[in-house]
Amino acid sequence: MTPFETCLAALRQPGPPQALFEVVDRALAETVGHKLFTLLYVAPSGKRVKRIYTNMPKEYPVGGYKEITDSPWHQRVIQGRQAWVGHDAKDIAWAFFDHELIVSLGCESAVNVPVIYAGRVLGTLNLLDAAGHYRDSDVTEIEPFAALLIGPFLDAIAADPGHGA
Repeated sequence: MTPFETCLAALRQPGPPQALFEVVDRALAETVGHKLFTLLYVAPSGKRVKRIYTNMPKEYPVGGYKEITDSPWHQRVIQGRQAWVGHDAKDIAWAFFDHELIVSLGCESAVNVPVIYAGRVLGTLNLLDAAGHYRDSDVTEIEPFAALLIGPFLDAIAADPGHGA
């Protein structure tokens, strides 16, 4: 089975989304590689994001909200619904306020792929690795995995305490 087919099989299984997230984590490690993998959804207010999966829970724990700022990264990925690829530490510093922590983990390149449904960005799939690790062409390999996350992202958004606000 290909990594994507393994994810499709996991998607068909009953149970919490954590199991699917772990299978997607392993599949993406095999497909394009990564040191850090996180998933964040956009809260119903559209003003915050919340981490729902991480492979580094000590450094990047699940839960808690992070305020969205109107940065060029946000304009591209969230508002523009386009993936972003950063190639080196300079790109990481441009995109992320916590760039020092990211670089300290040996991550100097990143790819952020929006999880989109019906034209709405539900959140992002985020991969980080050593400098120069990602190419722009990796996005086409990652996007199908992002599509598998639409259901779990919709569930997380629906369960968000701010959903009715």
